Amino acid sequence: MPAVDNALFSRRRAERFAQLLDEANGARRHHVRSRVDDELAPLVAVGQRLVAERPKVDVDPEFRTGLRAMLLATAEREGLGTPATAAAEPARERATAGARNSLLPSVTARRARARGAILVGVAAGAIAVSGISAASENAVPGDALYGMKRGTERAQLALASSDVSRGQLFLDFARTRLGEAAELRGDHVGFSTVLDDMDADTRQGVRLLTAAAVQRADAASLDTVNTFVTEQRRAVSDLLDGANRTNRGRTRESLELLDSVRERSNALRAALGCGLPAPVASDSLGPAPDVCPAGR
Repeated sequence: MPAVDNALFSRRRAERFAQLLDEANGARRHHVRSRVDDELAPLVAVGQRLVAERPKVDVDPEFRTGLRAMLLATAEREGLGTPATAAAEPARERATAGARNSLLPSVTARRARARGAILVGVAAGAIAVSGISAASENAVPGDALYGMKRGTERAQLALASSDVSRGQLFLDFARTRLGEAAELRGDHVGFSTVLDDMDADTRQGVRLLTAAAVQRADAASLDTVNTFVTEQRRAVSDLLDGANRTNRGRTRESLELLDSVRERSNALRAALGCGLPAPVASDSLGPAPDVCPAGR
């Protein structure tokens, strides 16, 4: 892909890309063939597919508004759609410009079309990615869009602004994995794998949130953990209904993890309440506090 990307944003290749897009949409074909046509053919095919096979989902209105604002700002900065100013120049200035300006309209038009093609490609790609991400929300392991679903989660983590935000995201992902497990009850391997991922997300989120509570000496993050445990434990228990022996055993492991999380959260809350120093020891659930002395 890097080689294709570089080809696209080369000026001449961008202009040729614009021509190929026009031809693909029914415009007059150019008889001259370029040596970069083979490199650009996959991008032209993607452009056609985005038009013909756009995802049947609603794009988030906020995303649509933000994308429109970005494109308008880019168009204004690049001068796309700006009326030509040559007509407004005094006749004397136009006369002194001479033949030098005779080629500018066609060159400017080509460059504008090339830039426009790039903007359209960016817009179509962004909308398509947004649509595919939305379509992947209900995907489970084994589905074609499941990789996109997990990739979107990784992108959310990369954009999170703090450990608390990342911790909350991990707990959200654990809830998502639980929903996937409910869809995979008849698939022992898939069911167990998803619960493994759910427990890993739970540990990651709890570790970040309990560490934040200790660092800030604030129990607010522990409230988030306790709310999660209460809701998640009830939902995980529902997986026991109608489960076979193997799946019931695996489900109980996740319930035991949630019980351990609750115990850790309560212990940290007590340690904060009695003024213990920040714990030195830690494990997969984050800081491991000492027990408050009697009478404190």
